[in-house]
Amino acid sequence: MKIEQIYTGCIAHAAYYIENNGEAAIFDPLREVQPYIDRAKKDNAKIKYVFETHFHADFVSGHLDLAKKEGAKIVYGPTAKPGFDAIVAEDNQFFKIGNYTVKVIHTPGHTMESTTYLLIDEKGKEHGIITGDTLFIGDVGRPDLAQHVIAELTQEKLAAHLFDSLRNKIMPLSDDLIVYPNHGAGSACGKMMSKETTDTLGNQKRLNYALRPDMTKDEFIKTLLSGLTAPPGYFPKNVLMNIKGYESLDTVMERGHKPLSPSEFEAAANETKALVLDSRKAADFAKGFIPNSINIGIDSNFAMWVGEMITDINQEILLITDPGKEEETIIRLSRVGYDHTIGYLKGGFNAWVDAGKEIEFIDRITAEEFATKLKTELPIVIDVRKKSEFDSEHLINAINIPLNEINNHLAEFPKDKPFILHCAGGYRSMIAASILKQRGWTNFVDVIGGFNEIKKLDVPKTEYVCPTTLL
Repeated sequence: MKIEQIYTGCIAHAAYYIENNGEAAIFDPLREVQPYIDRAKKDNAKIKYVFETHFHADFVSGHLDLAKKEGAKIVYGPTAKPGFDAIVAEDNQFFKIGNYTVKVIHTPGHTMESTTYLLIDEKGKEHGIITGDTLFIGDVGRPDLAQHVIAELTQEKLAAHLFDSLRNKIMPLSDDLIVYPNHGAGSACGKMMSKETTDTLGNQKRLNYALRPDMTKDEFIKTLLSGLTAPPGYFPKNVLMNIKGYESLDTVMERGHKPLSPSEFEAAANETKALVLDSRKAADFAKGFIPNSINIGIDSNFAMWVGEMITDINQEILLITDPGKEEETIIRLSRVGYDHTIGYLKGGFNAWVDAGKEIEFIDRITAEEFATKLKTELPIVIDVRKKSEFDSEHLINAINIPLNEINNHLAEFPKDKPFILHCAGGYRSMIAASILKQRGWTNFVDVIGGFNEIKKLDVPKTEYVCPTTLL
């Protein structure tokens, strides 16, 4: 069967493309739809359907732009109530893509409209299941997200639905089916996802904790709900955008892709309420940055951390990027609904320096320098990794303030004593450092390489404990 997984690692997302006999379908597309259109053109195919497994929380889907540009029909599973034209399919309904067949299997649990799509080839053989957030490799979708949009859909109710969907709809299917999930490791939509992005259903029946055949419903609910943390703040906002609709990405790009000279950039920063976002690498940011800017590097989980740290999804944004990265940065912001970029610094940070504008710095130390301070000064150490990482292994006497909670815990950062910041590798601690600097803190240093480098040295730390959740 002709199926392609189109995986985007920075947000741990998988879309799917199938094509047969000149007809194509896209499952769970990202916001930028041109790559899917180009892929279909390569096959001389027409995109007939856009299948959505559910109303996504962790990204804004490209269904509306695909429908507008390609005339494709949008398909959701039973109970969905989209705010735009779409087919709300019935359980066990069939759709044709050339000589392929797509069967709708309603699998509520992650959300009530969550649906799995069974793929059947031209010979009638069942090939695989596109499971969305119902079934991951090594995990299943968390059931606590929908309650942030619809209060009565408690996590206990949805977990019970998910147990039934897995036992009654998924597990009876053939072991040789290939499982095609919507996410892999790194997504906040599950707590213990594998780095693998496909597997056979039979293998998952053997290895996935949630598919253990002797597990009772009560045990399933208790296990599924343990280790969950509060979902990222942008999740409910993305859900509503996916339900109600949103601006075309073309409009977002037209508004945001505006080069500004240093003087124009400075004026825009002073005359608007725009946030100045610097997407360069942490090491480059530390060596010099525009005052009051915050750093979220594009080379890691950029969109996720934007969604975590910028609380207003409608926030106007001015960008500083490495030259040539402007368009990519605006697109990656739009993937999580941050559609209000209003311009970028032409020529990047070097243009600002060449114009003689004011700059600031972040003081950093090596892991070896940190180890020396630890022995001689007994400094305050603040670890901004996730609680699950901290619980697994940490420095003795370190204080854990997870990065995504920093705005609610600013009072815990001392202003009258020096302290040292670290995360796992330096990416997140530089985000924290930029926020603290913006808010007036100057009495800290950041550790280059973070805990990954620190733990190689002779420093007092806890024994490693294997984590039970990656959230």
